Amino acid sequence: MINRSSYVDLVQGGKIDIALSPAHVTIGSLLAYVRQGDVAVVHALRRGAAEALEMVVHGERQSSKVVGRRIDEIELPKGATIGTIVRGEQVIMGHHDTVIEADDHVIVFVINKKMISKVEKLFQVDIGFF
Repeated sequence: MINRSSYVDLVQGGKIDIALSPAHVTIGSLLAYVRQGDVAVVHALRRGAAEALEMVVHGERQSSKVVGRRIDEIELPKGATIGTIVRGEQVIMGHHDTVIEADDHVIVFVINKKMISKVEKLFQVDIGFF
């Protein structure tokens, strides 16, 4: 556990597997709370310049822009990448031909924070879903 955020980068490059900072954990929890859509977890990356979001997918093909579509069919904003999909107990690497299903947890890396609102809107269901 590291209390000085300036030490996080130094420690993670060494023999320690994971360095935890209470400040980073708190920031991630706050970001998940303020994000739109069903965001399970947010991790700030590159000192807050980028984020990794765990988005929970809802809906069906007609009410969602991602459900039932291959990753290469999804119009992700520039600087956003789907890295992993968690489907139940299964972890699936995000390849171009991987199909997103309802209730999947999709890990999205966003290197430009200006694109986060576009990613959030992409994972929201249409109003007719409810």
